[in-house]
Amino acid sequence: MPEGHEDRSAGGRPERRPAGELEASVLAALWAADGPLTPIAVQLALGTDLARTTVTTILTRLHAKGTVTRNHTGRGYAYAPAQDPPGLTARRMHAELNKDAHRDTALARFVADLGPQDKELLRTLLDEGHDDGAAHGGTTIRT
Repeated sequence: MPEGHEDRSAGGRPERRPAGELEASVLAALWAADGPLTPIAVQLALGTDLARTTVTTILTRLHAKGTVTRNHTGRGYAYAPAQDPPGLTARRMHAELNKDAHRDTALARFVADLGPQDKELLRTLLDEGHDDGAAHGGTTIRT
């Protein structure tokens, strides 16, 4: 597709992107920033044709989920990620486990599906007691 053009539906309107894709793009922009960003700054960082209101809606939803923090800046807010990418992944894993009535079975199946290297890493982390934010392999493990 030529640069500057967007996918359009049969009705001539821009194709809708999945909300998860937009949220991921907004989070990536926030992680890449040196500090909190306003919705307009996020819009500019994304370099897309997204409306400011769409960016604001995504940021508001991410804030409601606890994925981003916000502080008053002028008449609006500036947003920052609540966690780094590995922290967010861990948080999502915990959330999924907490939703399951059969947490033990879900966790057992998750571990059973891990590859040998991941199983060894998990054993090492558990043996070393990495439940206090200790570092492993250059990465801080937070629970």
